[in-house]
Amino acid sequence: RNGFAQQSIDRKRLLILLYTTCNCSWLLCAINRILPEMEKDDEVKLGEARLSVESDMKPHSNFVDAMLTDLYQISMAYAYWYTGRVDKPSVFDLFFRKNPFKGEFTIFAGLGEVLRYVHSFKFTDEDVKSLQDRFPDWDVGFWDWLRKIDTSQVKIYAIQPGTIVFPRVPLIRVEGPLGVCQLLETTMLVLVNFASLMTTNAARHRLAAGKNKILLEFGLRRAQGPDGAMSASMYSYMGGFDGTSNVKAATLYGFTMMGTHAHSFVSSFTSLKDLKKRTLKSSDGKEVNFVELVGVKRDLLDPDHAGNEGELAAFIAYAQAYPRGFLALVDTYDTLNSGIPNFLAVALALHDLGYKARGIRLDSGDLAYLSKQARKAFTATAEKFSVPFAKLTIVASNDLSEEVIYSLNQQGHQIDCFGIGTNLVTCKNQPALGCVYKLVELDGKPRIKLSQDVVKVTIPGRKEGYRLFNKDGNPVLDLLIPVGHQPPLPHRRVLCRHPFDANKRVYVTPSRVQPLHECVWDGKLTKPLPSLADTRKHVHEQLALMREDHLRHVNPTPYKLSLSSDLYTFMHDLWLSETPIHEIH
Repeated sequence: RNGFAQQSIDRKRLLILLYTTCNCSWLLCAINRILPEMEKDDEVKLGEARLSVESDMKPHSNFVDAMLTDLYQISMAYAYWYTGRVDKPSVFDLFFRKNPFKGEFTIFAGLGEVLRYVHSFKFTDEDVKSLQDRFPDWDVGFWDWLRKIDTSQVKIYAIQPGTIVFPRVPLIRVEGPLGVCQLLETTMLVLVNFASLMTTNAARHRLAAGKNKILLEFGLRRAQGPDGAMSASMYSYMGGFDGTSNVKAATLYGFTMMGTHAHSFVSSFTSLKDLKKRTLKSSDGKEVNFVELVGVKRDLLDPDHAGNEGELAAFIAYAQAYPRGFLALVDTYDTLNSGIPNFLAVALALHDLGYKARGIRLDSGDLAYLSKQARKAFTATAEKFSVPFAKLTIVASNDLSEEVIYSLNQQGHQIDCFGIGTNLVTCKNQPALGCVYKLVELDGKPRIKLSQDVVKVTIPGRKEGYRLFNKDGNPVLDLLIPVGHQPPLPHRRVLCRHPFDANKRVYVTPSRVQPLHECVWDGKLTKPLPSLADTRKHVHEQLALMREDHLRHVNPTPYKLSLSSDLYTFMHDLWLSETPIHEIH
């Protein structure tokens, strides 16, 4: 990609062709690098091609634009403008103060949507008129300023999405004119808060289930509105889920959609007489009386016909529609005495016709016990009829959560796939992450926010983070240093200070040092938007790097955040200088 910019003009023309047809953000970055060398006709073609990519750079939600903000952002912008401070160079940090779900890690997500928002940030004439009608007393010059502003003077530094992150480390650093940077706050927070919370929740469910189980997001109907549902599907996939029931999300984002049928499908049949179609073509194309064949298998498995006949009819109908993907919901009436025998009768008939049933879904009852009994029935049927049924898939749903999965693990369940809805997409255990956006420098001077509650004291100034690794290849702490200072080096001892406790300090000699922040926006994109697949892979790699005690469900070990000696000293000196000294008479 980088090499394209150094190639011949023919290569540059080829890049325009790719740009026109591919609509990839990395091509946008490459074009921006070689634009000064373009011939005039190439530049015209580029302008036409850019229009198609611009539409791809819009936020996924139609609600995300400059007007999606809190009123006090616009009120502050007006006050900044009115007092002549609106263009002062500023630096803001976006970070969080506490890990969610009583854990000791968080996964950063949402940067792609932030950059889409920043790219499209603009107040339209209609937006300005709407605001002007509500605040007619404001100086008319402010409205002219609001119409003209954009993010061409803004720089954004960020941690790579999918990275495991920790409290107080800036996820995003925003630099630019005070008024513009202030206006970005609310929307950035709403795009990062839920995204990071949701991805973290999904990753925690993945850790609970284990790497070999299939995880499906089933939360569309329980999510907080359509936007919440779409975000939940995207970020659950990023956090390690394998697919979703959400057709819109799977289609838009390109991952697997999965689902079976509901209890209503089963209860819509009352007997075999409801089956208007009696036949099914075998895998080699021969028409067979499928209902009759299932009846034969039923006699072998359930000679007393104790199972519900309407349920059997529903399973037959579903198998006729999906002979290569038959997976039945077996708990509508009686899981062990009706659902599983009826499923096995249909599965055996499908096997005779050259098809392979996929398995069952359990949506109620004692899931650990029922899954073990189902596995026993599958194994017994496999041995009795010499069919490959022992490893049929068992899917479980029914208000699952991280805690329930850990409990099922302790009970030795036989579940292969978990369908998780409400507790996943609503983040029921903790509905908000609590990211904040704080001014840390203005006009070249570091700023600090003080509080009697130490957790709310900010770390001042432009700073960047480095992750230090031990000799075993595990991260041991994140170190913040002022921008421009000498970064820590591998195999060189560095003093690391606790931000607030003078007695907590340690020398670390890292085997490896990883910079955490990189420039992702400098008036325009500086690198491609992260793809969902790449970010998902990065999440997996990050989880594999961390020590298990940081990730464990119960009493996890806190991960350390430290300041360099210079930053620690400067912060505490500024703290003292900004704190009023009380007098006692």
